[in-house]
Amino acid sequence: MTKAAELRTKDVAGLQSEVKALQKAHFGLRMQKATQQLNNTATLRTARRDIARAKTILVEKQSAEKSAK
Repeated sequence: MTKAAELRTKDVAGLQSEVKALQKAHFGLRMQKATQQLNNTATLRTARRDIARAKTILVEKQSAEKSAK
């Protein structure tokens, strides 16, 4: 699980790459679930929430950059 404090230290490009990595991991978990290989289905929920957390902080940083200009 990614902490919000860790994500806030990253820049916009770092957050975008983090979101992509989290989405790729979530896709892998979905495929494991579809093929009956996923034992702990709670990891899907955790992955979704991590993606949402990263996207929220990304939007906050992007809007802060726009208002600073």
